[in-house]
Amino acid sequence: MVNIDTVYQRVLALANKEQRGYITPQDFNLFANQAQMDIFEQYFYDVNLARGSQGNDTVYADIDDMLEEKLQIFERIDTTGTVAAYDDVVGGKALPGYIYRVYKVLVDQTPSEPSPKNAEILNAKDFSDAMGGGYLTRPSIKRPVANIINNEIRCSRGGWLSPVTPSAIYYFIRPRRVNWAYIVMNNKAMYNEGGGDVHFQLHTSEETQLVNKILKLAGISIKQMDVTQAGQGMDAATLQQQPKI
Repeated sequence: MVNIDTVYQRVLALANKEQRGYITPQDFNLFANQAQMDIFEQYFYDVNLARGSQGNDTVYADIDDMLEEKLQIFERIDTTGTVAAYDDVVGGKALPGYIYRVYKVLVDQTPSEPSPKNAEILNAKDFSDAMGGGYLTRPSIKRPVANIINNEIRCSRGGWLSPVTPSAIYYFIRPRRVNWAYIVMNNKAMYNEGGGDVHFQLHTSEETQLVNKILKLAGISIKQMDVTQAGQGMDAATLQQQPKI
């Protein structure tokens, strides 16, 4: 977790270094949520790149391990009872709004195949082809398939007439919306700790990058390109310090 007041005070200090302008709490909250989502989304692209690169035996310096640690904050699992309670749709279930991205689906098997199986998550075309395919390509007890489209999930282990409800769905949640809570005293916004403040859910190592990204957005808002450029420069310096994927 990254303390929101710490980030706000750092952003204000950098933006006001030369009387460049004041960033209101409302603007800061908008920029803060945008910055958090930018960083969060980048994790998925970075994981994809890291998987294709060679790691190392030093866990604390391995790119893949560091990214996994950051993403674990947002990992959740819904099991049988929870999944069964999802709203029904034709042939499947509607995914709740709190699910941001599904990455693994398990399907319970028959008594002869008791262990849950990973359902292969297919795109719409491949799912349709598999469901209407022949004996060798059609889903089976040992090879269930799933498809997610329009925020709805469908699973099968035997064709269109054999839909099943997943026994477990592994997914990432969206970072909660942050909020710098404040009260106004003598015409000045003062931090109101515990008054509805919501801290960043990101890993603590992201504090500097949050400051840099918010500063860039703030510079555009207050029409001070030197603030934007300062944020860009610090952001670039931070990225250079990170190991290359």
